[in-house]
Amino acid sequence: MQERIVIIGGGFAGVHLAKSLVKEDRFQVILVDKNNYNFFPPLIYQVSTGYLDPSSITYPFRNLFRNRANFRFRMGELQEIIPDENVIVLDNGQLHYDHLVMATGTHTNFFGLDQLQKFAIPMKTLEDGLQMRNRLLQHLEQATQIDDKSLRMPWLNMVVAGGGPTGVEICGIFAELRNNTIRKEFPELLNSGARIYLINGGNELLSPMSKKSQEYALKNLQEMGVDVMLNTRVVDFDGEKVLLKDGSHIYSKNLIWATGVTGFKFKGFPEGSYERGNRLTVDGMNKLTGSNNIYAIGDSCIQHHEERFPEGHPQLAQVAIQQGNNLAKNFKRTSKGEEVELFKYNDKGSMAIIGRSKAVADFPTPRLHFNGFFAWFIWVFIHLFSLINYRNKLRTFYNWSIEYLTQNQDLRLIIRPKRE
Repeated sequence: MQERIVIIGGGFAGVHLAKSLVKEDRFQVILVDKNNYNFFPPLIYQVSTGYLDPSSITYPFRNLFRNRANFRFRMGELQEIIPDENVIVLDNGQLHYDHLVMATGTHTNFFGLDQLQKFAIPMKTLEDGLQMRNRLLQHLEQATQIDDKSLRMPWLNMVVAGGGPTGVEICGIFAELRNNTIRKEFPELLNSGARIYLINGGNELLSPMSKKSQEYALKNLQEMGVDVMLNTRVVDFDGEKVLLKDGSHIYSKNLIWATGVTGFKFKGFPEGSYERGNRLTVDGMNKLTGSNNIYAIGDSCIQHHEERFPEGHPQLAQVAIQQGNNLAKNFKRTSKGEEVELFKYNDKGSMAIIGRSKAVADFPTPRLHFNGFFAWFIWVFIHLFSLINYRNKLRTFYNWSIEYLTQNQDLRLIIRPKRE
């Protein structure tokens, strides 16, 4: 008899768990996701700015697990869990499970600001990236039709909220586009005075990283022409004007929301199952508190068993991957009657790219810091090899090589859904 393991979510955690379990015939693995593909979130911003094609960072689940007789994929959205019956309810039916693994990740947190949710551009899903690309390219085209420079500015000004790796990387790529590509392809916009603003609530960029990385990022962004505004935050946006905490405002139609995520809540789990950020409380084996056969991994969970991380592990790809792999090993150990092992996070460091040949990288053991070209090379190498399939690796390497050698990409296409 096969043990049926249902995995909700096909991100880093869910896919690595599934890839390990399908090698064992004693498990039947059912992966549930609202999309039919896995995607690589750290590079969404490069899709949104035309540096990468969506196919470079996505791969269909069915193709990824082809020829695996004990794997099934179900496209659907989770609506409810019924723990007493070992059943989950999807928007298109029900599934029975022996073990349920929640790997649902997170979604953008607008902190209850309805106007922001309505008008700002989030950076969490592939759809977000495509929406951002379409909107920004359309705004550029519309700006070329406005002769008055003062009226043109809101279409061209870029405002990025969030000084973490995503915000820093987006601003760096915006600056390079403005200083190179737009000058060559949009002669109507020469000397337009368009500005790029990076707004962060803290007093430094890249707060989890070293002081050297923070200072390098700030210095280089400013040299590239980015207006970095620290110790302030966005409090409202009506699609025309970005309002800041100090009462000042910026006229812009382009607000990219790269700050704040929160987990999903599902019917069937008591309110006490969740902690801050709607993260499910799990033990050292990623088992949900009070359950015998429900688990949570990745960004959707929080653990407190490691002394180094009393507030839980950071919501990073490496944590999700390692938790998925460790849970797979524990499922295998349990089926053989062996003792399970607590999850132990191996911190492999953090990095961020700022621009062409400019990046920062911090490694904890031994404690090392790199910046400039060498850090940029490490960033490229690690991100290439983190992609899920060799086809993604080749496509991405080709696109990056063309861009680096020519400083030109041909992926800035406005592709909109057909109007009804």
